[in-house]
Amino acid sequence: MKPEILLVEPMLDLIEARLDEAYLVHRLYAANEQEAIEKARPAIRAVVTGGGTGLSNDQIDRLPALGLIAINGVGTDKVDLVNARGRDIDVTTTPGVLTDDVADTGIALMLSALRHIARGDRFVREGRWAQGDSFPLGTSPKGKRLGILGLGQIGRALGRRAEAFGMTIGYWNRSPQSDTGWIAFSTPRELAANSDVLAVCVAANPATEGIVDVDVLEALGSEGVIINVARGSVVNEDALLQALRRGTIAGAGLDVFVGEPRIREEFFTAPNTVLMPHQGSATRETRIAMGEVVLANLHAFFSGEKPPTTVN
Repeated sequence: MKPEILLVEPMLDLIEARLDEAYLVHRLYAANEQEAIEKARPAIRAVVTGGGTGLSNDQIDRLPALGLIAINGVGTDKVDLVNARGRDIDVTTTPGVLTDDVADTGIALMLSALRHIARGDRFVREGRWAQGDSFPLGTSPKGKRLGILGLGQIGRALGRRAEAFGMTIGYWNRSPQSDTGWIAFSTPRELAANSDVLAVCVAANPATEGIVDVDVLEALGSEGVIINVARGSVVNEDALLQALRRGTIAGAGLDVFVGEPRIREEFFTAPNTVLMPHQGSATRETRIAMGEVVLANLHAFFSGEKPPTTVN
């Protein structure tokens, strides 16, 4: 008999087909499966979920045989790791394979904000170009200072890309970094004060919640732009929206939000802001690679081995 697993949200069809080959898959997002899931809860040993969705402690408590939470992503902020470890539940992620795509998204958001790409698209579609309306000059990234808040794999990849645009790189990281020639700053505020673009790449956890606050945004200044490819929770959205409305900062490029996908409506009218629906890793190539890591973790777990990307 196939092992039973719970799939919290959809994956690529080809990955789901392979899951179906190896496991009895219960799909939490399928309305017609809810009764079957309730009956199957005592037998479900693994859950596959997304980084932005995770698995709550209440859900964990209702799965007495659970031994693996396989996250299709790198964020662990939606899973109580302490509780999971206390119950001897392995938690895995898909590190490395999404780094480049998320870094690319950060660069795309930066260029969109600096060069008014989204605004220009609307300008042309609305016929304003043909009418002879004026369009504002953009800002070149060349010679500008990129501050990276959180120098993990994604932050490093973003920095390398920014160097190709002629930018100088500074960073703040919770732990010391000795293998980079980039400029280290002692606090997020100090980093922002020495940045033209602040790229938020820090991991989301209780220690980093709201780390981008009023002081950081004021330090970034009226010509500064913020890019967020981390999690919505690491930015104080009240402070961000106020800074955008008042011109405390020049603009923002955002891929993540608190409460997504039902984000605050104030973002829809925030000036000089580029919004994306959490698409950092959303390429077919990367989603296939992420799915392969999930499959490998499941295979190891059900073979009695330690899943290869278990979070320590």
